[in-house]
Amino acid sequence: MNVVTKNVALPDGRVITLETGKLAKQADGSVMLRLGNTMLLATVCAAKDAVPGTDFMPLQVEYKEKYAAFGRFPGGFTRREGKASDYEILTCRLVDRALRPLFPDNYHAEVYVNIILFSADGVDMPDSLAGLAASAALAVSDIPFGGPISEVRVARVNGEFVVNPTFAQMESADMDIMVAATYDNIMMVEGEMKEVSEAELLEAMKVAHEAIKVHCKAQMELMEEVGSTVKREYCHEENDEELRAQVHEACYAKAYAVAASGNNDKHGRSEAFEAVREEFKAQFTEEELEEKGALIDRYYHDVEKEAMRRCILDEGKRLDGRKTTEIRPIWCEVGYLPGPHGSAVFTRGETQSLTSVTLGTKRDEKIIDDVMNQGTDRFLLHYNFPPFSTGEARAQRGVGRREIGHGNLACRALKNMVPADYPYCVRVVSDILESNGSSSMATVCAGTLALMDAGVKIKKPVSGIAMGLIKNAGEDKYAVLSDILGDEDHLGDMDFKVTGTVDGITATQMDIKVDGLSFEILEKALNQAREGRMHILGKITECIAEPRAELKPHAPRIETMRIPKEFIGAVIGPGGKIIQGMQEETGATISIEEVDGEGIIEIAANNGNAINEAIAKIRAIVAIPEAGEVYEGLVRSVMPYGAFVEFMPGKDGLLHISEIDWKRFETMEETGIKEGDKLSVKLLEIDPKTGKFKLSRKVLLEKPEGYEERERRPRREPRRPRND
Repeated sequence: MNVVTKNVALPDGRVITLETGKLAKQADGSVMLRLGNTMLLATVCAAKDAVPGTDFMPLQVEYKEKYAAFGRFPGGFTRREGKASDYEILTCRLVDRALRPLFPDNYHAEVYVNIILFSADGVDMPDSLAGLAASAALAVSDIPFGGPISEVRVARVNGEFVVNPTFAQMESADMDIMVAATYDNIMMVEGEMKEVSEAELLEAMKVAHEAIKVHCKAQMELMEEVGSTVKREYCHEENDEELRAQVHEACYAKAYAVAASGNNDKHGRSEAFEAVREEFKAQFTEEELEEKGALIDRYYHDVEKEAMRRCILDEGKRLDGRKTTEIRPIWCEVGYLPGPHGSAVFTRGETQSLTSVTLGTKRDEKIIDDVMNQGTDRFLLHYNFPPFSTGEARAQRGVGRREIGHGNLACRALKNMVPADYPYCVRVVSDILESNGSSSMATVCAGTLALMDAGVKIKKPVSGIAMGLIKNAGEDKYAVLSDILGDEDHLGDMDFKVTGTVDGITATQMDIKVDGLSFEILEKALNQAREGRMHILGKITECIAEPRAELKPHAPRIETMRIPKEFIGAVIGPGGKIIQGMQEETGATISIEEVDGEGIIEIAANNGNAINEAIAKIRAIVAIPEAGEVYEGLVRSVMPYGAFVEFMPGKDGLLHISEIDWKRFETMEETGIKEGDKLSVKLLEIDPKTGKFKLSRKVLLEKPEGYEERERRPRREPRRPRND
C-alpha cells in the first residue's frame, strides 16, 4: 500500500492533510481530507469512452453528510440518510460550477465526483473543504482536467478577513463568500454580506485567491509524488475540418447580420438564426444529413457564437440592439393578487416574475435538521421555473438543483433586510412566467416589491442585476454587459449576479468560463453593476416607495409579550391544558418559548378582539394576586364549609360559608352555589406561611339595615380528604 500525504497550511496556522492510496483505491482517484477532526472522502470515477452523440460535459457532483459523522441518528422512521438536503445540494453546486469549465471542451465521458463527510466536530465548516477534496481526487487520477482548483470561505469577523472560519467565528461575521479558483484565475464566487462596498468585496476575493494558490501548489506537488501528471488519452469527437470551413464561409456573414439586426424578440431572433442553418443544410441529401447533420449543428453553433461576440466587440451592438450598459425596459405592479398577503409582478425585457408573500406564525417556521445544523428558519424564499417560461413543451417535474440554487441566492439577497425582531414568519414564492436573462435577479426585485406590498418593514429595498463579459483569448479588448440575455449568458464568458441596496451589496454569485480574468475587469463589472442596480432601484421605488403602513385585512395579526421565566409553566399548564384552553376559547394561536432567560409569547389571530382576549388571559395568569383587589372568579368545587373559587388562572382561594352573604347559612345547599358558577370576590388576605388565599363575597354586598354581627366561634373546617 503506497500511501502519500501532503499538508496544506491555512493562514491562521491550522493544517489540512490530503491523503491518498489508503482508501477507495478502485476509484480513478480518491483523497481523504482532514482538518482537525473533520474528515471528507472525495472520489472520482470516469467512463473510458463517451456515450455516442454526447456533445456536452456529463459531470455529476454529489456531496453527502453522514449523520454518524457528528454522532447523531438520522430522523424519520427508517433512521437512515435519505435524499439530499438543500444544504447538500447547494454544496454540490459550488463544487460543480468550479470544476465543470476546466474539463477539455472535447472531453465527453461521464464523470462522477462523490464527496462524503465521515467525521465532524462542529468546529470547522466542511462545505468550504469540499472543492479542495474533489480537486485533489481529480489531481491524483488520470482524468483530463485543467486544474487543480480549490475553494475557500472568506468571512469578515470584527473587521478582519478570515479564511475558512469556524462555526463560532461565523456568528459575528458581516461577510460570507465562497471563492473557487485555479492558481492563476478566479473561477467562481458566491456569498452574502451586509451591505458592503464593491472595493471590500474585491479585497475579500484577493484574500481568498492568495490562500487558494497555496492549496493548488500542494496539489501539484501531490500529483508529482503520485505520478499522475500524465492523463489518459481519449477521442470523443470526430471532426471534419473541411465541413467546418464550409459552414463558416457560408454562414458567418449571414449570422453576423442577424446578430447586428438588433431584433429584441427572442423567438424571432432564434428563428432567424435557425433559418441560416437550415439554408445551409438544404444543399445536402437526407442520407448526407444523417451522417453530417450533428457536425453541421455543432459547427454552426460555433459560428453563431463568434458572430455574436465579434458584433459586440467590434461594433458595440448586442443581440437585442442595446448598448453594453443599457438595461431593458422595466414595468412593475404591486397588489396584483388579492389572495396572498402581498404580491408583485416585475418584468424586465422578456423576463418576468410573479411573486407572492405569506405571513405566518412561529408554527410556520421551517424546521432544519441537517447533520451540522439544527434549528428553525423564519424567512423562506422559494423559486419556481416552469418550462412554459421559455416556451418549452414539456411536463413540469419536481424542484431541481438549479431552482434550489437560484432561490437560495435571492433569499440571501433579501433576508437580512427583514428586522431580526420581526414577529412574523415570512414566505416569499417567485414563479417565473417568462425568462430571457436572469430570473433570479427578477426574483430579488419582485420579492422586494411584494414584501413592501405586504407591509413587511424591510430596512431598505433591494435590486439585482446580472452582468456578462465578452473577451477573446489573446485580445486585450473586452466588453462588460449589463442585464445579460440568455444567449449572452450561454455564449459569453461570465455570469456575474450582484444584489444590493443603495448602501451596498447584499449577495453575489459569479461563474467564469474564460481564463485570464483580471481584478481590473472584475472591478469594472462591479462598478457597472452598481449603476444598473441604482437604475432598477429607481424603478422599484417609483412603483412603491416604502412598505405599506398596514397589513392587508386578511393577514394575521401578531402581538408579542415578554413574561418572567418562572411564569412559563403557569401559562402552558399541566400537559398544555392552560394554553390549549386559551386557544380554544379565544380562537387565537399562542406560542411560547424561553429566550435569554425570559418567556417570549406570540399571539396571532385574524382579528384584534381574539388577540386582546388572549392577552388579557395571559396577563391574568402572570399577574401577582393583591389583597384588597376584586376578581371575577369561577367556582371549581363546593365543600361543606365553603367553595373553592379560581379567581385568577391557576389560582384558587377559599370562599368560606361565612363570607358568602351577610346572613347566616347552615349548609352550602342553602347558598345555592354550585360548581361552574361565576362570582365576584374580593381577596381579603394571603396567608404569609402557606400562601393560601382568603376570599369574600359578602363584603361586595350591601350590608342589611340594622344588621349586627354577633360574636360566634367559627366552625372548624374539616380537613380535605387525602388520597392515600
